[in-house]
Amino acid sequence: MRVVVIGGSGHIGTYLIPRLVGAGHDVVNVSRGKREPYSPHGAWQRVTTVTADRESEETDGTFGRRIAELQGDAVIDLICFQESSARSLAAALTGRVRHFLHCGTIWIHGPSAEVPTTEDRPRGPIDEYGRQKAAIERFLLDLAHREGFPATLIHPGHITGPGWVPVNPAGNVNPAVYQTLADGAELALPNLGMETVHHVHADDVARLFMDALANRTAAVGESFHSVSTTALTLRGYAEAVSGWFGREPRLAYLPWERWRETVSEEDARITYDHIAHSPHCSMEKAGRVLGHRPRYTSLEAISEAVDWLVGAGRITI
Repeated sequence: MRVVVIGGSGHIGTYLIPRLVGAGHDVVNVSRGKREPYSPHGAWQRVTTVTADRESEETDGTFGRRIAELQGDAVIDLICFQESSARSLAAALTGRVRHFLHCGTIWIHGPSAEVPTTEDRPRGPIDEYGRQKAAIERFLLDLAHREGFPATLIHPGHITGPGWVPVNPAGNVNPAVYQTLADGAELALPNLGMETVHHVHADDVARLFMDALANRTAAVGESFHSVSTTALTLRGYAEAVSGWFGREPRLAYLPWERWRETVSEEDARITYDHIAHSPHCSMEKAGRVLGHRPRYTSLEAISEAVDWLVGAGRITI
């Protein structure tokens, strides 16, 4: 097929584009041209790159037409964050694409209630990002069921892999948390450290997009989580990372209001977002419908990212 990927130079695209090329697809990557893939791969030499500024082109009403004119059999949108963007793109692609795949987020769910959370649970987003993504999902699935628009939605958890800092055991993205654990120093966690985070390796997300493409009939009109098989508590995560560095974990626990005073305002904001959700999502549906199984556990995925941070000199042993 001819596959158009919007935003293919980021976390997911770093793995997805080479997989698409390897599967024999004719691939077009649409991006602003301001980022190189996180990991080099020879497959990129066989990719057609189209430079586009989505925000400005959506403002003047040309972006959807530009994507439609690329004549993709399938379009994968990795960087859509507003319902209005999804509506304009779907209008331009209606009747012109065999499969449309949107990258969502597990933040459509809001805080976990019954765990693991399944795709059919009522949506309860608690921030603007989650609300917009939930609105996009609602629109695309309604369009698929009412008018046959061939939409599939993939909802990743905390994406990780070599090249960037993963969500850490304190629930934010400050690499100093890993340094504290590597040094064997005491790390304070909010509350009792029992809130959860749910990671996924970027390549497992890419693999799920590939499985959805390969099983179009089963995938159209459906949403799927993309996470590892189990979530991590902050406490268990910190203990595991300490062990990677040959250290005994030294953990302290502080009530939220006291803990937030020990970190920057930005770190506290990011941590609160993660522990307020405390995600723990199910992968049963992707396995049952698409035959998909994540290859990485949360800790295996995170360890690759931490190894990269060590190699890059951002964590000193």
